[in-house]
Amino acid sequence: MAIFLTKESKVIVQGMTGATGMKHTKLMLGDGTNIVGGVNPRKAGTEVDFDGTSVPVFGSVKEAMEKTGADVSVLFVPPAFAKAAVVEAIDAEIPLAVVITEGIAVHDSAAFWAYAKSKGNKTRIIGPNCPGLITPGQSNAGIIPGDITKPGRIGLVSKSGTLTYQMMYELRDIGFSSAVGIGGDPVIGTTHIDALAAFEADPDTELIVMIGEIGGDAEERAADFIKANVTKPVVGYVAGFTAPEGKTMGHAGAIVSGSSGTAQAKKEALEAAGVKVGKTPSETAVLARQILNG
Repeated sequence: MAIFLTKESKVIVQGMTGATGMKHTKLMLGDGTNIVGGVNPRKAGTEVDFDGTSVPVFGSVKEAMEKTGADVSVLFVPPAFAKAAVVEAIDAEIPLAVVITEGIAVHDSAAFWAYAKSKGNKTRIIGPNCPGLITPGQSNAGIIPGDITKPGRIGLVSKSGTLTYQMMYELRDIGFSSAVGIGGDPVIGTTHIDALAAFEADPDTELIVMIGEIGGDAEERAADFIKANVTKPVVGYVAGFTAPEGKTMGHAGAIVSGSSGTAQAKKEALEAAGVKVGKTPSETAVLARQILNG
């Protein structure tokens, strides 16, 4: 099983013909992702060869869906054009849009998030500024390295891309049902809570690892949700314990106001909900291993 992405998923890539899109389309194909097309209005009707795999380019998301049955779009579109690209995906009602792009203006992210909601949330947005998601052995939609883990029993949801990779590597012998990088911007589509609910409902996920970071109150809200709705064991890590007070960290969402949003406050909220929280990613992996090994 998996959440949001399976081997049946038919993936298109918005921005496939750009340098970043080309690079990661090739890597996703190598991981077994069923990529059925790219989208670029200026190159519609052409095909791109990826080591013997020919991928057609369509003029729009709607056309790509009509011709291929695509149900996932991965976006490698520059920040200035990302809002229009996401709105196009929402208008086409593609079920899942994975927005990899970093540096999208917050008001643009807020606008397309609100637009998706106004259209009935028919399109799940993951990101922006995220590594995407992977179901090992089945499909990879984004930039998560496909060779650092295997299929297994752990579900992972993370704000941080690099910590996603580290946790997957640390627990590679056990493996993952799915790993979702939700991104660290102030406005994102899919939240910790959305992923926690999906992992709770997935029969093949036995334990959930949740990675947060300083700033905002997403982790505190996730703790409340876990307490009320999650029966599976959850282990957590909050990045930013060593962050200097008052300093803005790398992710745009890592803004701390007083005691709210600190790593310690988040750790305490999660522990109050029964989540074991590690002080380092490696310690978090040890906690996960101990629970799964009984």
